[in-house]
Amino acid sequence: MRIMVISDSHGHIANLKHVMGFAKKYGASAVIHAGDWNTIESIETVLSFGIPFYTVLGNADIRSEVIQELKVKSQKFSEDFLEFELGGRKIGIAHKPSNNKKYFFNVHGLPDKNPDIIFNGHLHSKYESVRGDVKIVRPGAIINGNNFAIYDTKTNRVEFVEDVQI
Repeated sequence: MRIMVISDSHGHIANLKHVMGFAKKYGASAVIHAGDWNTIESIETVLSFGIPFYTVLGNADIRSEVIQELKVKSQKFSEDFLEFELGGRKIGIAHKPSNNKKYFFNVHGLPDKNPDIIFNGHLHSKYESVRGDVKIVRPGAIINGNNFAIYDTKTNRVEFVEDVQI
């Protein structure tokens, strides 16, 4: 299964539409958004592509209308962190990377909940590392251009795509 991973759209609809076009091109079965939607229009843009999405709130998602829309329209949603299984993988999402320790690792820094992969946003940069057996990934920020990642659950690999042009 291929999953489009995005974050920090901050209401930038043109970039969001462009990137979501790649979700169709890559045959994504799901979209993960690691927070900072900012607007209902951002949510509606993702919905318009007909691909189920999984998401958490970002620090910029403060409007009650945005929170309510995410609760109703997303496949799975949490305000702080989200854990779920998709494509045979245990997936975690927390907007801020600093929350990984709080939600996914124990006091000794070892994986606590045993996800295969954790997705974060917030820092507006792409990043990939491994801690124990857990892959940690930031896809980059939609607000900074056409930045996203494609996660293949079969291979457990991430492909970063950055500043793509039509």
